[in-house]
Amino acid sequence: MVSIELLRRRFTARGWIDATAHGVFIAVSRFTPGTVVLAYVVMLGWRFHRWTGAVLALAVASIPASLIVFALAVTLARVDKYATVRALLAAGILVAGVLVLGSAWHLVKPYLTKESRLRLTIIAVIAVALVMTGATPVRVLLVAAVVSAVLPLRLLRASGRESRGQAKA
Repeated sequence: MVSIELLRRRFTARGWIDATAHGVFIAVSRFTPGTVVLAYVVMLGWRFHRWTGAVLALAVASIPASLIVFALAVTLARVDKYATVRALLAAGILVAGVLVLGSAWHLVKPYLTKESRLRLTIIAVIAVALVMTGATPVRVLLVAAVVSAVLPLRLLRASGRESRGQAKA
């Protein structure tokens, strides 16, 4: 979204779009597959030169980045044979993983209660088991969503029976 804001500022300063056009571009680009930035610049190209502008905007926005990624991939393929490079890449992946897990913990922590810990533990165990068996991330997320949607109902029913049984005693 930072890139989109920078584009908006530049394009509105040049008089290429107004606030309404920007809003439409954002709305449409959020619904289209792919990156928001590419959809945004393609719509800008379309606005001024229809198909020619859209294709040219797509090329200008994607080819330089593609060349950079290609150069990095070629470089990585050549230096991957060195143990130091492999160790640095492994350390980078480890740091990225720790940062993602730390962020996830800070997002989940406020919602952890005694009641939700059991549900979260069950979902985590199932997710880890699926990952260990080679399930795709989409399947893991799908199963986690289904379990989290069904599990609270069963837990509520079970806790309701216990509280009724305790009230009778």
